[in-house]
Amino acid sequence: MEKDMTKGSPMKLILGFAVPLLFGLLFQQFYSMVDAIIVGHYLGVDALAAVGATGSVNFLIIGFCMGVCNGFAIPIAQEFGASNESNLRRYVANSVWLSIIFAVVITVVVSILCRPILQMMRTPANIIEGSYDYIIIIFLGIPVVFLYNMTAAILRSLGDSRTPVIFLVMAAVLNIFLDLLCIIVFQMGVSGAAIATVASQAVAGLCCLLFMWKKFPILKLSAEERKWNGTCAGKLCNMGIPMGLQYSITAIGSVVLQSAVNGIGSDAVAAVTAGSKMGMTLMCPFDALGSTMATYGGQNVGAGDLKRVDQGLKSCCLLGLIYSVLALIIVHLAGRQILLLFLDAEETGILGNAYAYVCTNVLFCFPLALVNIVRFLIQGMGFSKLAVFAGAFEMLARGLAGFLLVPHFGFRAVLFANPLAWIFADIFLIPAFFYVRKKMADIMSRQKGQQA
Repeated sequence: MEKDMTKGSPMKLILGFAVPLLFGLLFQQFYSMVDAIIVGHYLGVDALAAVGATGSVNFLIIGFCMGVCNGFAIPIAQEFGASNESNLRRYVANSVWLSIIFAVVITVVVSILCRPILQMMRTPANIIEGSYDYIIIIFLGIPVVFLYNMTAAILRSLGDSRTPVIFLVMAAVLNIFLDLLCIIVFQMGVSGAAIATVASQAVAGLCCLLFMWKKFPILKLSAEERKWNGTCAGKLCNMGIPMGLQYSITAIGSVVLQSAVNGIGSDAVAAVTAGSKMGMTLMCPFDALGSTMATYGGQNVGAGDLKRVDQGLKSCCLLGLIYSVLALIIVHLAGRQILLLFLDAEETGILGNAYAYVCTNVLFCFPLALVNIVRFLIQGMGFSKLAVFAGAFEMLARGLAGFLLVPHFGFRAVLFANPLAWIFADIFLIPAFFYVRKKMADIMSRQKGQQA
């Protein structure tokens, strides 16, 4: 079931790995979209805005959890590329121990701070209770987030990007059913949407766990390999925490920006919510390419082949450029029609703002492609800490937009906040890759000299 990405055509390998990942991300966005569609049409614009107002703080916390899991998987991918199976299993075991610790601590802390955070973000009074009802349930489900993302990340590090997608598709179907049941039948409001999301992800996580246990002999741990290992745990944290912080630092800028949008009013929040749902779906290919490069980079660095790393980067950037043009065409031809999934046609002002938001973001989507591809490749090569600085650049850009531009220019400034953040991140990431590339070449040269 494992896939070795150290041999064969980089373009074919990247496509073969990224396409299943893309379907998984699309289905992840799909059941997020279903939440928004059902909430928007059955509970109204205020309920949609209530869910949308939690988006940035949701990303701040859940993004950290996802980043940590993806970071934990990097040493696993490197050991797989180097064919060190015993070390691989030790990293898997310690990633599980660390995930349990992180899940418990984060759940307790953020559940206590949930309402103060929403108040600090100036969430409008008419939607703050709905926002709290939704996000507190999502936060209580953080252990489930770790369960799915850690098991999925381990499978991907071994070259299997298909299995997590299969279980995610099952979860997406379950999520739709639970949304309709909780919101329409049981009339649970926005809480029902949150319960449906957590329950669906729990099913996907448990399925991944059972599949790993039964189908991957390489993961059959001995009693010794299951033990806590301080050295392994230290390296995992050295990869995982910076990767999680990269998400969270990026999200801090989003929180500042969301606070500025909240200050404009609930109609602006609804427009950004609808536009973001569509935009995030359109940007899924870039996330898939990024995750692919983390595994591809990890395995090939483990195998000591930097030439293949370069080839993979070129192939991935070409794919990102092609899709960027395709995304522009999609928005031009069908953007307004897609937004009607979330908003009523009568909401002409909100609809117009949402369309402008999507158009502006998609116009600058190639810089986003570079952010994902280069950042994840750097992480896969073992330099997670550098990615934190890329997140800091994004935070700075969104913070400037939220503090300085939105108060003066209103919703027009919101349109350009994300493109500005992506460009700022690229200004750091592109030179950073060449630095990492040179450093890895020096390290490998020294290792070969010692072996000789």
